[in-house]
Order: sequence, then C-alpha cells, then structure tokens
Amino acid sequence: MANQGVSNERKKELAQIDPFQAALIKSVEWASAHKKMLIISTGALFGLGVVFSIIMFNFKQSEIKASELAAKAYKHYEEQYSRDQDARKGYDTVKDDFQTLFDEYPNTSAGRRALINFGKICFEAGNYDQAYDLYARALSTVADQVGVKDFLLCTMGTICELNDDIEQAKSYYLRVEKGGSTLLKDDARFALALIYEKLNDTAAGRRMYEKIAESRGNSMYKPIAQARIQ
Repeated sequence: MANQGVSNERKKELAQIDPFQAALIKSVEWASAHKKMLIISTGALFGLGVVFSIIMFNFKQSEIKASELAAKAYKHYEEQYSRDQDARKGYDTVKDDFQTLFDEYPNTSAGRRALINFGKICFEAGNYDQAYDLYARALSTVADQVGVKDFLLCTMGTICELNDDIEQAKSYYLRVEKGGSTLLKDDARFALALIYEKLNDTAAGRRMYEKIAESRGNSMYKPIAQARIQ
C-alpha cells in the first residue's frame, strides 16, 4: 500500500504543468487568437523596412548626383579661369550649374559645401551681395566646424565693410574675436582695430592691437600691431 501511495503522489506531480510550460501554452493560445493582428504587424514592420531602404537608396543617389554636378561645375570654372584669369567670366560659366545644384540637391553634403565654394566665386567676381547670401546660408550648416564658421564670419564682415555697413561688420568680427578658436582671431582683431580707428575710438582700437601683440604665434599682423602701440 505504501508503494501504491507513492505512485499516486508521483502521478499527481507528473500531471501538474510547470510554470514555463504553462506560460508557453498561454503564448501559443494568445498567438492563435491574435493571428491576424500578428500577420498585419509583421507586414507593417516589413513595409517600414522597405520604405527605409528606399529612402536610404534615394539619399545615396542624390549625394552621388550632387557630387558629380559640383565636380563638373568646379572643373568648368577652373578651365574658364585658367584661360584668361577673368573671375567674372568664370562666374558666368558656372552660375547655372550651381543654381541647379542648390535647387535640386540642397540637403546633400555637396550642396552645402557648394554654398561656400560658389560664394567664393561670387566674391571674386565682385558679386558681393550674392556671396553674402550664400555665406549666410552656409553659416547655419557649420555650427560644429569652428574654423569654417570663423572664416564665414570674417568674410561676411569684409563684405559688410565693402557695402559701408560698419556696425554689421563689427558684429561679425566680434563674434570671431570672442570665440574659442584662435585660427582667425588676429584677423578679426586687426579688422576691428581699423574699424575703431574709423569710428575715432582710439582706446578700443589700441586694445585690439595690444591683444594681437600679446598673442602667441607669428601672426602677420603682430609687427603692425606692435608698431601702433609703441
């Protein structure tokens, strides 16, 4: 009888389902009950993957086409400019190519670089207002590139001076002078010193010359600054 009792207890244990098995059975039952929803969800995920792949493919194609168009424009400019050293003719040769690049591929890396490169072409051709507009657009795309940002600010300051907008020019140079990069800091300080002299603010101009004279490195402005403060 004792053996029979043990056997019955064992049968009860074997008849019981462990927690893992119970969870597995419930999962299968839930999947069976929601089969349609699972199929739709799987299809939706697959569809999203396809859409993402298409977007990435189109993005890469746009980058390739933009790079090719930019390279073609740069080549045409160099060929034209090398013949007669006429920046205006070079500008006329490539202005339509660059406009196409800006219109059709504005969000590509080649399109963003072209804002600066074509801006330089415009500047050399004497189209200062167009160069300014291009540099202003480029400025919003290079926030993390301090050297490029300072170059744009200094060039925009120069254009403002050419257009007799001294106060605006001063504001651009001050952004460089107060910035963290030292790359073009002395350029900005020298430009500011000249502006302050035009405004008859000799004290402010002297401060800029002193900063140049005290700066590290061999700035080309240092001998001039040292002579001005003696």
